[in-house]
Amino acid sequence: MNHSLTQGHQDSDLVGLLYGFRFRPGERGVEVDSDGALQCLRANDGDEFLWLHLNLAHAACQRWMKAQLELPDAFFETLQEGSRSTRIEHVDDALLAVVNDVVFNFGQVTTDIATLWVCARGRLLVSARLQPLRSVDKLRSSVKRGEGFRSPLELLVHLLRDQGEILTQIVRETNMQVDRIEDQLLSLRLSDNRAELGSMRRVLVRLQRLLALEPGALMRLLNRPPAWLSDADVQTLRESTGEFSLVISDLTALVERIKLLQEEIAASLNEQSSRTLFTLTLVTVLALPINIIAGFFGMNVGGVPFSDDPEGFWILVVLVATFTLLAGRWAFRKRSGY
Repeated sequence: MNHSLTQGHQDSDLVGLLYGFRFRPGERGVEVDSDGALQCLRANDGDEFLWLHLNLAHAACQRWMKAQLELPDAFFETLQEGSRSTRIEHVDDALLAVVNDVVFNFGQVTTDIATLWVCARGRLLVSARLQPLRSVDKLRSSVKRGEGFRSPLELLVHLLRDQGEILTQIVRETNMQVDRIEDQLLSLRLSDNRAELGSMRRVLVRLQRLLALEPGALMRLLNRPPAWLSDADVQTLRESTGEFSLVISDLTALVERIKLLQEEIAASLNEQSSRTLFTLTLVTVLALPINIIAGFFGMNVGGVPFSDDPEGFWILVVLVATFTLLAGRWAFRKRSGY
C-alpha cells in the first residue's frame, strides 16, 4: 500500500468517504472511517457487513475504491455512463444498482434528479454519488436511530422504499395541485392553468422515465439471484420492487389525469373562442346590409332613388330592416347546422 493511501486511512475525507457503518446481527450500526472499514474487510468476520457511502466528486474516490474494495469492473464502467434509468442487475456475483433519486435540498421537496450508484456483495454495500440525495439521507437517519439490518440487500431495499416514499410525497402534492386546478375548471376559472398543468406533466414524465425500474434487469435478478442472497432477501426484494411499481403506477395515472385535464381545458378554451368568433361574425353580418345601402346612397352622383320622395327615408329603413333580418336568420341557421 502506498503512502498516500495510508494517510487516507487516517482521514476518511481524503478518499471521499462521506460516512461508513459496520453492522452486526441484532446490533445497531456503528460508524467507521476508511481505516476501520478496511480492517473489518480484512478480518473476514462472516457475521458483520459494511455500508460505505462515497463522494464521486472527490479526486481520490474511484482510485481508492479500485485499490481497496475489490469491486467488479462493471461497476466502474457504470460510473462512466452517467445517469441512466433506474435498474438493479446481477453482475459477477454482485448486485449493481443505478438509482436516480430526488436531490436533497435542505428539507424541501424538489424534482431535481441526481444519480446514486450502488454495488452490493455478501459483506459490503458501496454507494457513490455526485450530489446529496434525499433517500440516502433518510437511510442514514434510520441507521443512526438504531434500525437493524441483516444484510447489504436490506439496506438497498430500504433505500428503494425511501425513494418510493419521496416519490409518493411528490405524487401526493401534485395530486393536490391537480385537484385545485380541476375545481377551477369546474367553476370556469381557467386563468393560466394550462401552463401550470404542462409544467407538472413534464416533471412527472421525467420522474417516471428516470425512476421506474427496468423490468427486464429486475426479472433476470429475481429469477437468477446471486448465491449469497438468502430466500428471505429475494422475497424482500420482490416485495419492495412490487411496492415501488405501485408508486410508479400512481404516477402514470396522475400523468394521464393531467393529460385529460389539459384536453378538457383546451376544449373549453376552443369553445370560448368559437362563441367569440360567432358573436363577431353575427355583428358583421347584421351590419352588412346597412353598410352596403349606406354606401350606395352616399355616392355623390345623380339618379339617387327616393331623393325627392317624402317617404324615402322610411322606405330605406324598411329595406335595411328586411335585409338585416334575412342576414340574421341565415347566420343563425348556419350556427345551428354545426
